[in-house]
Amino acid sequence: MRIIFCVLLVYSRFDVMSQELEFRDYRTKKESFTKIPEKDVRADIASFAVGGIDESIGKLPLTKIGVSKHENNFMSFESNNIKVIITTVRFEPSQHKLVKDEEHVVKIDNKPYYGNYGEVPGNHIQSLIILIDKDTIPVPLTAYADLCNVNFTYRDKSGTERSNNGIYLSKDNRKVYVYLMNKDGEGGYEATWVIQDKKFLRRVLDYGMIK
Repeated sequence: MRIIFCVLLVYSRFDVMSQELEFRDYRTKKESFTKIPEKDVRADIASFAVGGIDESIGKLPLTKIGVSKHENNFMSFESNNIKVIITTVRFEPSQHKLVKDEEHVVKIDNKPYYGNYGEVPGNHIQSLIILIDKDTIPVPLTAYADLCNVNFTYRDKSGTERSNNGIYLSKDNRKVYVYLMNKDGEGGYEATWVIQDKKFLRRVLDYGMIK
């Protein structure tokens, strides 16, 4: 089943990437899966992320914590000693500096953003709260504030509401991966926040392959 899923996603990725933007693109690939320096982190993320499909063969699945609750503006995950809450808020253009290339928005507050790039976002992530053993794990604002047009769920062809989001636990029990797949048409992206030994390690971000 995963093989079929991977093939479809790879096809979708190439289909989207083949469409070049008609305006300047300031987004970066510095945080993409291919840039992960830690071999163990890379191997773990390859087991569940679209960006790691090419390296996913032979990778055993990690333990996953699914969605506990969700509304339009938040999604939470909770199991045993781990709790994560992602909250979004409506994007207010008047409260931000919008940099445009002709009529296309290319930067918000002088920084590139992700989610329907080129258009004014409808929302953006307001907070990312991660609790492990009741300890709050500080996550820098720069690791999530540029993620826009967040759709926590989607509907499949039958109309059933689904979500690919979740928390993944490494087999050595040292790392927690908070995974968000945002299906937003051609503006889709996936983000993984990596927590190691109760400290924020990095964000892994790929875009341009998810519809």
